Amino acid sequence: MSLPNDFLWGFATAAYQIEGGADQDGRGPSIWDTFCAIPGKIADGSSGAVACDSYNRWKDDIQLLKDVGAEAYRFSISWSRVIPLGGREDPVNEKGLAFYQTFVDALLDAGITPFVTLFHWDLPDGLEKRYGGLRDRNEFPLDFEHYARIMFAALPKVKHWITFNEPWCSSILGYNLGIFAPGRTSNRAKSAEGDSTREPWQVGHNILLAHGRAVQLYRTEFKPASGGGEIGITLNGDAAYPWDPEDPADLEACNRRMEFAISWFADPIYFGHYPASMRKQLGDRLPVFTEEERVLVQGSNDFYGMNHYTANYVRHRTTKPPDDDFMGNLDTFFEDKNGNSIGEETQSVWLRPCPRGFRDLIVLISQRYGNPKIYVTENGTSIKGENDLGVDDMVNDNFRVRYYDGYVRALADAVRENGADVRGYLAWSLMDNFEWAEGYETRFGVTYVDYKNSQKRIPKKSAFSLKPLFESLIKKE
Repeated sequence: MSLPNDFLWGFATAAYQIEGGADQDGRGPSIWDTFCAIPGKIADGSSGAVACDSYNRWKDDIQLLKDVGAEAYRFSISWSRVIPLGGREDPVNEKGLAFYQTFVDALLDAGITPFVTLFHWDLPDGLEKRYGGLRDRNEFPLDFEHYARIMFAALPKVKHWITFNEPWCSSILGYNLGIFAPGRTSNRAKSAEGDSTREPWQVGHNILLAHGRAVQLYRTEFKPASGGGEIGITLNGDAAYPWDPEDPADLEACNRRMEFAISWFADPIYFGHYPASMRKQLGDRLPVFTEEERVLVQGSNDFYGMNHYTANYVRHRTTKPPDDDFMGNLDTFFEDKNGNSIGEETQSVWLRPCPRGFRDLIVLISQRYGNPKIYVTENGTSIKGENDLGVDDMVNDNFRVRYYDGYVRALADAVRENGADVRGYLAWSLMDNFEWAEGYETRFGVTYVDYKNSQKRIPKKSAFSLKPLFESLIKKE
């Protein structure tokens, strides 16, 4: 047994992916509602308008968590359900606020610890139209701080807060590649507006400022009375191994891979500045922190939220990086120079299982950032061809069971052998749901959702696999 006796495990979801109820009880549109309405943006032409109908079936979700023995549940707030137009001068939707208050109370009554994410990509569309949303360095952080204040005051029983989920995805997928809302990119075949060379870095900077403001607010006005409350940000990142382990340039490229994905946000929070590799490559396209901003952002993590799924082999480039490069002038592969594969194929083209990568990345993050308290806030897998299976075969998801077993044991090794301070693990995802640009064609859930039959839920084999796994690894009191 290697995990601490207060270790928490459970599952995670996000509002736009499961809630539905898009037009119920005063909810306003988010940028994802708008993006999904554009033909060709979502693989199957779908949206999150109904999704898993969790806005109406939340009691079923809590029962599901109880049935599988989960101790914790990470979910996100729909900002536009609480403040339909989004801004600090706009009216609050009391029905939307009451929904989350009722839900948190019900979770706690069920003995389940809530982890609440304030922003999981679904910005109120009103703010996008009003001033450009995440692109505004002044207005957006202030509106986010106001929204955070509303939620902190409404949910005083919540002790674990996450400000932003995966700002890399908001910045790069939304403003460089244009494949996530709001879909801005320099590629005019995809979008009439956008600058892939500058906007992602501006957006990332503004997210850090908004995060810093929310953390400062929580610490000064809400944390003292919380009885142990904590707040942090969740960052995504893959493990990286050299394509040619004998080439020092590939080893150096692995470091840049981490810096352009993880350290882009973590370094300002822990060190007060952006990584040197980013400053060197991006020049004046990377914003500079004012002294006031630096003080606001540096130190603004009570814990490190870690989302992780896969690993890559990394090969350096010898040519000058194009202005829209966001990787650090390198290429990623699933096979190394000698043809060794990082892992088996899944339904997701970007994901292949590599448990050792999980351990190695936990250790790397721990070493770089002074052994912070870590919560793994997402980890999971899709299965190649799963959506084409019959229900009986789909619920017998042995591939996902093996994935979780390998990754959780790798986490435990990082704690036992390397002294990493990991306090929790939230598997992605409690149920199949709207998988963003992939629509409903890709499933990540430990629970099958029948989208054609009133969103009926059927737990898969993996749903019941985590409780005995963690019981074998968590120290008894």
